[in-house]
Amino acid sequence: MTDLVALRRANAQRWASAKPVRNFTPVAKRLVSPAAKVRYQAVSRDTGVPWPVIAVIHERECSQDWMRSLAQGDRWDRVSIHVPAGRGPFRSWEDAAIDALNNCAPYAGRNKDWSIGALLAKLEEYNGLGYAARGQPSPYLWAGTDQYRAGKYVRDGVYDPNVIDSQAGCAGLLMAMKALDPAITCLGEPVEAGVRPATLPADATKSKSKPSIRNPAAGSIGAWFLSTLLAFFKRKGK
Repeated sequence: MTDLVALRRANAQRWASAKPVRNFTPVAKRLVSPAAKVRYQAVSRDTGVPWPVIAVIHERECSQDWMRSLAQGDRWDRVSIHVPAGRGPFRSWEDAAIDALNNCAPYAGRNKDWSIGALLAKLEEYNGLGYAARGQPSPYLWAGTDQYRAGKYVRDGVYDPNVIDSQAGCAGLLMAMKALDPAITCLGEPVEAGVRPATLPADATKSKSKPSIRNPAAGSIGAWFLSTLLAFFKRKGK
């Protein structure tokens, strides 16, 4: 069984150092276009899945074809024949997408952790964990970046180490989408669990007023004179 904690960590590290080796911008522009974004956001509201994640799944599964389902790329207006089979027909692309995310493995709609490592691991689960089991970066994520060279499952259970995935990987697409749309905020690097940001000691955060006649600097002649004067009036008042 794949260690998902280790997979999240590995993908977060890959994300931090990944560089594109293909041009993802033309596809990313389609995915962040206002007409597409509003549809992805509608599905996001009903599933809790960040809309950029929905967009890259749509691209990988069916090249952003609005007549095809996120679940497996079959037409959503017919009963699906590929895994997951037997889904549909649906009334709209949105209904099919909500069903795919909420009711089909890996149940992305149930996920609550959308830190970058967990987000990428969920996308990898969506395609299958065969690459992780081999200790290889998944082309579903990393094709088109320097994190991936070659190797692909050409059909179920059949891995060819020499085949290069020609599709745009999800990670490269997300990077290009973030560059095009500053409103995308789900792709920042999170603070590790249990690690608190460094803080100054309490005394260091207090504002220090400038020395004055009423508040002379410690150790100064003014401070000695003020303490002597206060002591005199204290004795006189007894």
